[in-house]
This record gives sequence, C-alpha cells and structure tokens, in this order.
Amino acid sequence: MKNRKNIGVMVIGDHVQALGIIRSLGRRGIPVYLLHDKHLCISRFSRYTKQFIKTPKPSDESKFVNFMIELAKKRGVEGWILMPTNDAAVYTLSRHREILERYYRVSTPCWDVVKYAYNKKLTYQVAEKIGIPIPETFYPENIEELHEILSDICFPVIIKPAIVDHFYKKTKKKVFKANTKEELVQAYIKASHIIDSSEILVQEVIPGSPDNLYSFCSFFKDGKVMGMCIGRRRRQRPMDFGNASTFVESVYVPELVDLGKRLLRAIGYYGLSEIEFKKDVRDGEFKLLEINARTWLWHSLAIRCGVDFPYLLYEDLRGENFKLRTFFKENVRFIHIYTDLGVAIMEILKGNMTLREYLSSLKGEKEFAVFSFNDPLPFIAETLMLPYLWKIR
Repeated sequence: MKNRKNIGVMVIGDHVQALGIIRSLGRRGIPVYLLHDKHLCISRFSRYTKQFIKTPKPSDESKFVNFMIELAKKRGVEGWILMPTNDAAVYTLSRHREILERYYRVSTPCWDVVKYAYNKKLTYQVAEKIGIPIPETFYPENIEELHEILSDICFPVIIKPAIVDHFYKKTKKKVFKANTKEELVQAYIKASHIIDSSEILVQEVIPGSPDNLYSFCSFFKDGKVMGMCIGRRRRQRPMDFGNASTFVESVYVPELVDLGKRLLRAIGYYGLSEIEFKKDVRDGEFKLLEINARTWLWHSLAIRCGVDFPYLLYEDLRGENFKLRTFFKENVRFIHIYTDLGVAIMEILKGNMTLREYLSSLKGEKEFAVFSFNDPLPFIAETLMLPYLWKIR
C-alpha cells in the first residue's frame, strides 16, 4: 500500500476522458494530478484531483518536454505514470519517450508503433496488408492526381485528413463531404490550404446510421488482449461524422475481437486503444475507420461493465500481476447528458427519432459521462461552462 501511494499518475488533458481516469484511480486512493494547458476544465473540480497544474500545449514539444522534466525534479513525482487523453499529448509523449522515461513511466508506446495509429495512411496500409477491410480510399497528392481518378470515384465521398489533429484544430470538423465531382474538387482545394496535400485522403461514405458504428477497446500486451470491451456508438455529435460519442451501449461482437487483435499484433502495440469500425450494410463487413492510441471519451462505460482500463494499465506499469478482463457486462449505456440531449432534440426535429424512442433508449443500467452523486462538482462546472464548451467543440 505504501508503494501504491508513492506512485501516482499524471493525467494529461481534460474533459470526460480525463475525468474517467481520475475517478477510476482516485477512488482507489492513488494520487492523481491533472495537467492541462487551459485553466478552465471540468476535471480539475473532481474531488479525486489531488492537484491541477497548467502546462504548455503538448503540441509545443520542446516547451512541454522541458516543463515535464522540471516538474519531475521540483515536485517529487519521479517514477509517476503519464496517461495522455488527446492525440497531441500522445504524439509528444511517443516522440520523446526515451528522455521522458528517465523521469516517468510513460504509458504511450514509442513513435515507431504510435505512427500507425496517428497517421491514417499508415493505418490503412497495415490493414490492407493483413486483410482487414477498409472503406474504398484514394490518396491523391495534388489536384492533377485527383482529376485523374475522378471517373473511378463513386459519390458521396469525404475528404479526410491522415492526421486528424492538424485538420480539426483549424476547421472544428473531422471531414469535408462531397456529393459531386465539382464539390470534391472544391473540397480538395479547400483542404489543401489547411493541411499538406500528402495528408489528404478521399474516402467513400459507408451508408448507414451511427447504429452501425462500433469500437473494439482493449488493454493489449505481448500480442494478447489483457482486457477488452466493445461499444456500439448509437448517437454522436454531429450525427453524420461525429467528433464525440454521446450515447454508447456495450455489446459483444466476436468479429471485432478477431479484427482488433490482428491489427494490434501487426503493429506491435502495447497499452490502451480504441479501434473504430463501421458495419457496411451492403455486405455486412466491418470496415476499419481509425485507431486511438489512448483512452477514449466513453472509457468509463467499460469500468461500469467490469473492465477498469486505467487501473489495468496502472497495475501493469507498476509491475503488478492482475486478472485478465476479457469478459464484460453487455447492454449497459453510456450517456453524456447535455450533448446527448442536444443530439436527440435535433434528431427528433428532423424526424429521425421519436420522443418515445429517445426515452426508451435511456432505460436500463447507465454510466454517466460527468454526473456523479459522490463527485458532483465536475457536473456543476460543466453546467456553468456549457456555452464555452459548445463553442470550442
């Protein structure tokens, strides 16, 4: 117990992902510090956040790494575990893992592994090599190459960045959609002014509602699944190409276990990850969309289902033995109250959902993203911060 108290965790990032980690570990008496580049964040109000520390942006690599080194020396936190909650932090930790490991336990794999999740071009190359289905995807590196393949493209399609972080920061969107050749050309030109053309993917739109979106989530080590949970992402914001899931339910899909294991083995992965798929209603195949090399927004659903991913990772990085968590409770719902209500209202107004259907979806065992009776301040803070949070998402 003494050793457990001495080894704490630095959670890098904020919002629901960070809050889930903080609550998971804090409830076990593990000291948790929250590190974020903004003062205004809901997780700092959790009763389990031992200390909040404002940092440089993780995307400013040299400043962030130097800050972390000085932090280890000054605060007596050498040997603590670093857990990132966003792609910018994952990138920086993986790129500078060697030097950071002199001071911390880094939960993020090295860049030679992370790059296959961070860059979707590399993700899809690996998937195709090992026979995992992906949406039809083209990689035109300039406008001339785009014109050469226009006759081969079936619409609608999306312009999708190979590296989401670069694109999303400037557009607040994950993709541009195009229904015609003319729209595609214009979207491509627009995207090329935002990111390098080598990062632009043109990808078919897989038909079907978010009901067909699934995620295989796991703690993976030495080529084996040490813990897993699968979620069906029923609602997201926005509904077509969502930035965040708002309503997820736990389900077991054997095909996804096989696909997920094959992909993680192929890249030599270690740690927590979410692998996103969409079931193609045309052929019934699960098509790979992306990998997140970190905790994901709704990872606390897995805790409710009996698989505590942050704690599994914590125990492993401390060198402790733990029981496999390859079974999880099904039909449990994750709800992010405010964002899900907003999505549901829009769907009802559009005629895509009835009020009865929405209310019926809320029945059964639930895990709330932020609301908690024994840790109420983050929900109160989120309520007061709603205008700000809706503006930045």
